[in-house]
Amino acid sequence: MVHSGINVLFEGSNFARLMAGLWTSIWIAAISLIIGLAIGTIFGILRTLTNKIIRFVLRIYLEFFRIVPTIVLLYLVYYILPRTFHVNWPATWMAVLAFSLWVAAEFSDIVRGAIESVPKSQRESGLALGLSKIQLFRYVLLPQAVKLELPATINLATRVIKTTSLLLVISIMEVINVGQQIIEANNQQYPTGVFWVYGLIFILYFVLDYPLSAWAKKLTKESKYNKRCHYLPMHLDSRSGYR
Repeated sequence: MVHSGINVLFEGSNFARLMAGLWTSIWIAAISLIIGLAIGTIFGILRTLTNKIIRFVLRIYLEFFRIVPTIVLLYLVYYILPRTFHVNWPATWMAVLAFSLWVAAEFSDIVRGAIESVPKSQRESGLALGLSKIQLFRYVLLPQAVKLELPATINLATRVIKTTSLLLVISIMEVINVGQQIIEANNQQYPTGVFWVYGLIFILYFVLDYPLSAWAKKLTKESKYNKRCHYLPMHLDSRSGYR
């Protein structure tokens, strides 16, 4: 029977193995995001400074990680880095390193764009109050930039989660790799098992990414609406009650 292929999901410990593989993908993505967002915030702030050398170096850093495919980056970190610098980390932490550097590069551009999007009047008001540059960033620019960058940050998180599917190329037992092993091991008994295994993997990724994607779209719409209402004359703002 065609539907008998679903049994492959519950044969032995197959389902538990798939969940363990999914957890591997999740924790690698989560730690990479935490590290990458922290470093990216610093780099993003530095990219708004007037120092041309710093801005040039960080721009090259960003372009490198945008140009180099993620799969190539994983190969470089997993195979080249250990041989060159004698780094003997487990494959999972090498993956965290690669993803963290990638996230830091992407998020630095998000932070830079968000900070530069803060109205110039806000900067001028802060300086007029006698705030130093550090205080200006801390109390004026960063709090407003966080709201502006949140939708793009959530979208970056969904990209990282999806890209963990490439971890199979460096032999990490994430959900795709586990699924492929289950398919190969049960191909004779369950020839249609491939549809059920990859179908379940699709559902798992959908459950992880869709809520984040929907949240990002909602925040983007709210941000556009608030911005439009903020700049509308009072007599055009439907929320003001003024006509």
